Amino acid sequence: MKYPESESSFLEFKREMPKKDQIIKTIIGFCNRYGGKVIVGIDNDRTIVGLSDEIIDEIMESLDRTIYEATAPPILPSIYTRTMDNKTILCIEVSKGMNKPYYRCSEGLENGVYVRIGRHTLRANADLNEELRWQSRGISFDALPVYQANTELDFDEKNIYDFFQKRKGRPKVKITQELLEAYEIITKDHGKSYPTTAGILLFGTNPEQYFSEAIIICTHFMGIEGREALATKDCTGTLFEQYQEASSFIISRLYHSFTIKGFERQETLEIPEVALREVLLNMLVHRNYHLKTPAKISIYDNRIEFFSPGDFPGPLDAHNLLEGMSFLRNPAICRAFREAHLIEKLGTGLIALFNSYRQIDLPCPQVLEGTSFVKCVLPRSTPETLRLQPEKGLPTNLKSVYNLFGVANEITVSQVMSTLNLPRSTAGRYLAVLVQLKLIIKKDSGRLTRYVLNITS
Repeated sequence: MKYPESESSFLEFKREMPKKDQIIKTIIGFCNRYGGKVIVGIDNDRTIVGLSDEIIDEIMESLDRTIYEATAPPILPSIYTRTMDNKTILCIEVSKGMNKPYYRCSEGLENGVYVRIGRHTLRANADLNEELRWQSRGISFDALPVYQANTELDFDEKNIYDFFQKRKGRPKVKITQELLEAYEIITKDHGKSYPTTAGILLFGTNPEQYFSEAIIICTHFMGIEGREALATKDCTGTLFEQYQEASSFIISRLYHSFTIKGFERQETLEIPEVALREVLLNMLVHRNYHLKTPAKISIYDNRIEFFSPGDFPGPLDAHNLLEGMSFLRNPAICRAFREAHLIEKLGTGLIALFNSYRQIDLPCPQVLEGTSFVKCVLPRSTPETLRLQPEKGLPTNLKSVYNLFGVANEITVSQVMSTLNLPRSTAGRYLAVLVQLKLIIKKDSGRLTRYVLNITS
């Protein structure tokens, strides 16, 4: 019997009890994010193997005290057992912490903070430590004051006026300091008003003066590997201006088709425009502006990659994106985009993205979470991706693996495992079948093994 859920940013499996320092790091990582659970007695492929009563008794006798004494602020986990398939598994569960950052006492606050990113527990850097402190106080970065900025000199008053007069579903109003505070465009600190991060990014006369990396770098590369740039553009200015500039650049580099209906010529983009719109808007409203790294859009012959600094906002991962949940990293920025008629109902953007691709003959988009970044890959309807269509007869499991070659020129077993959440044995077996069918080619062996598309198939 297999456990019904897969490993994620909130769930980790262990066949045997890990070393105490590793379990402590994992528990800290869960507590610093959105809570989570370690289940001992389950193999990597989700097979329930269970633990003996002696081992469980030994663990439960001291583990809660060990975790409590090794962490600061102290973490008290919930430790309990479950019986599944006549086997006993051990669950170690913690909720989202309210006093972040939590850290390992032996390493101290500077080096002992860990966070859960995807299915991995990683040591937090100084920027993330600071962000965890804001979270514990219920503060978002976009609402923080920009002390160096001036409310009279650094705002484009015309843009502010136009925004409030054109808000979706709202009456025209007089712009007052109270209104700007309500929208978190300005904030007071010790009796003095300052522009907020959101205020500067949305309505600043020169946002790069205070947030030099809060831009989007768009590049069109030759081929599928990104070695030679055909065109590039730095999208700067306010977030509204960046949206327009990036949209125009992408659309200008893609293929268009034309049909005549009646006396009108209708133009169709090679990929769904709703997909471009939703991914770009998600990049702008959900990126982590505290990280001093630009967002990047890379156009290749067979795909478009959107690279956004920061991990998923809230308890999301690549496996539950279509459940309609919405978590806001930048509430003030998100509200402004919604009232500017750019965002519709929250939580529906990614659903619209995947639905738009299901309606056409293209491989499904991918959303991948890395260390401090999220990457979304949109396949293009070029010869490289269209070559996949004759294989519609493949079983669903094989087709999922085969379609990965529509967004990468070569694939490893590890990439198949992480992208499709498969155990190594299953990923290797699927790849071997595709090799046998002469759809892909295996290159090298051992750790250097990789697979490429058989272009003669």
